[in-house]
Amino acid sequence: MRFLPCFFLLTVALPSWAGGLDDPFGTEAMAPLKVSPSLAARVGEAPCATALPATALTALEAVDLALCNHPQTREVWASARVQAALVGVARAGWLPNLDASASATRFQYDDGSYNRRSAALTLSWLLIDFGQRSANVENAQQLLNAAAATQDATVQSLFLAALQTYYTAQATQAAVISASEAERSAREAYQAADARYNVGVATPADRLQAQTALSQATLNRIRAEGEARNGLGALANALGFEAQQKIVLAELPALPAELAFQKEVDAMIAEAQARRPDLKAAEAQLKAAEASVDLARAQGRPTVSLAAGPSWQNSAGVVTQGGSIGLTLNVPIFTGFDTTYRVRSAAAQADVRAAQRDRIKNQIALDVWRAYQSLTTATQSLKTSADLVASAEQSERVALGRYKAGVGTVLDLLSAQSALASARLQRIQAQLDWNVYRATLAQSMGALDYTLLQPAAEGRP
Repeated sequence: MRFLPCFFLLTVALPSWAGGLDDPFGTEAMAPLKVSPSLAARVGEAPCATALPATALTALEAVDLALCNHPQTREVWASARVQAALVGVARAGWLPNLDASASATRFQYDDGSYNRRSAALTLSWLLIDFGQRSANVENAQQLLNAAAATQDATVQSLFLAALQTYYTAQATQAAVISASEAERSAREAYQAADARYNVGVATPADRLQAQTALSQATLNRIRAEGEARNGLGALANALGFEAQQKIVLAELPALPAELAFQKEVDAMIAEAQARRPDLKAAEAQLKAAEASVDLARAQGRPTVSLAAGPSWQNSAGVVTQGGSIGLTLNVPIFTGFDTTYRVRSAAAQADVRAAQRDRIKNQIALDVWRAYQSLTTATQSLKTSADLVASAEQSERVALGRYKAGVGTVLDLLSAQSALASARLQRIQAQLDWNVYRATLAQSMGALDYTLLQPAAEGRP
């Protein structure tokens, strides 16, 4: 009979040794990918980027660098791994505990002394707890789901921020080109006014006005160059480098021929509510809170435990060996209303999580609505700004030709040049807005990933 506990211990312990003691519950596999589950395809294609490419930096490469180097991606990934390990802690409650103890005592009396040595091996196993461990595992699993969804939401926010910074840096460089073109036009106007003044067919006022316009254009170009340098510094910082890091940007990508996207707003909102990771995180938090209510209730219920193990003792040369096995029923009769208030607290926390879930759900609808309307406006502005630049360029050419021919005034020429410079800047802003709001709409729908940086598909924002 005394060998029965030892045999029982071996049958319990062997599966654990066979499964591996490093991670018997496979919690490492539960943790999401280091970057984000939604970006798994891209992660599988290329290693995490840590250095600037030798060629001009594209938007896709900028996002790679931002996600790989940003401390917040490491933070949320580590948080997810913490919660995955806590799932293992919860599942460990289903397994028995095996404890070894040993003692040695020397007794001293007037007529002599003797030694006592003892050892014991004890198996304890909680057999029945009326749902306490199940609720604990469910709570840990839902918190892991929430951590994974939070990681995905954080990565999408960083993705959008990297794109915004990259597109802004591109726009500031385009503004330098526009300002340089405006300066060139202003210099040409000044040269024309100076030539007419030198032959006596223009007034000094014409020459001074043209010179003032040239100086203003030069000042605008200098300011644009400063903004471009600041834009590159901000981009370098977003990518995890020092602000003075030299970065060469790729040219602005060609916009798709057809900019229209045909989707009903209601359908987009419904899709967003099904895909948004922050809403998934809120849902998981609510389920975890509901599991906490079950856990609090179960903590006030009876438990049945098994205890078994061999023992050995040597006392004054007398050796005794034995073993024991037994069941223990623990029935909490009165706990000072501890269980009652724990259940109330857990239920109130579940109500908090439900309210947070509903608030996020409403916010998602607003996010999609705003992003959709902003992208619609940006799309219309992009088309109109192209017509505006074309007409402004033609107007400037006509005004310059008329002034050189002596049938136009310098004010007409300077006004046309100013309108052209303004039209070019509006075109640059429209392109920036379209790129940013397109990414913003994708992020508001929970669909921001690397496919956005590929050629736009029909019907995709």
